[in-house]
Amino acid sequence: MSQSVDRALTILASLGDGPASLEQAASSIDVHKSTALRLLRTLESHGFVHRQSDHRYRLGGRLISLAQQALEEVDVRQVAAPYLASLNERYGHTVHLAVLEGGEVVYLDKVESRYPVSPGSWLGPASRIGRRVPASSTALGRVLLADLPEDQLTALPVTREFEARPARRPAAEAPRGDQQHSEELLADLAAVRRLGWAMDRGENKQAVTSVAAPISGSGGRAVAACAISAPADVAPATVLTRLLPELLCTVEAISLAYGGSPTPRWCENRCGAKHEAPASRT
Repeated sequence: MSQSVDRALTILASLGDGPASLEQAASSIDVHKSTALRLLRTLESHGFVHRQSDHRYRLGGRLISLAQQALEEVDVRQVAAPYLASLNERYGHTVHLAVLEGGEVVYLDKVESRYPVSPGSWLGPASRIGRRVPASSTALGRVLLADLPEDQLTALPVTREFEARPARRPAAEAPRGDQQHSEELLADLAAVRRLGWAMDRGENKQAVTSVAAPISGSGGRAVAACAISAPADVAPATVLTRLLPELLCTVEAISLAYGGSPTPRWCENRCGAKHEAPASRT
């Protein structure tokens, strides 16, 4: 390993906490100021650090540009694929990956259940990749809506299109009623935001249960969501709820692999799939 490269990278990492003086930079790598100055001047010449008017150094525009380019080349579907497959392999249920577009969720990826489902079931072709459904009527959609800033949420054309409404609804499940941006919907999204997950008990399609959690991007905002779904007679809500720790660990692993900033709860032993470096789009 190159000592100079290691020292330069260590300085860059330390500047991630904020601007630093020459003395502070030298201290971060335990070298004399003259050595740190040579490294900083080299980094500055390439645009990786910038010397401010107060003589302190901060991260430079070149580094920010490269980071943005790297993020743009990451495909969340490609990153998530092995984790979705691992979740499906362990429990056999259908696993979906979805993103928010307007007031709808779009299914970005799907791993089919390892058991047969009824020909007319929503878990069959009806929930195929590319399908759109109202965001507020799905667990996937509600975890994504819950993460939106208030101004973006109120600007969306959110509708309610439930085919089945349960008699009782615990927290984090879809509220009843058809009023757009109703107080009940906003209260439900607030509950989802606190919990970090949402559940369907047949709100989108009768006799199908689902539990979903968000995948975080670099800014900490949800960029996608993952859900485990099953026919209610195979896995009722009480059964899917027991899989919540596994689902939360899975979205944590995907968020980390994607370069996001999720709430720390990832556990490799539970997730099964190991954290790997983000893959570039091909």
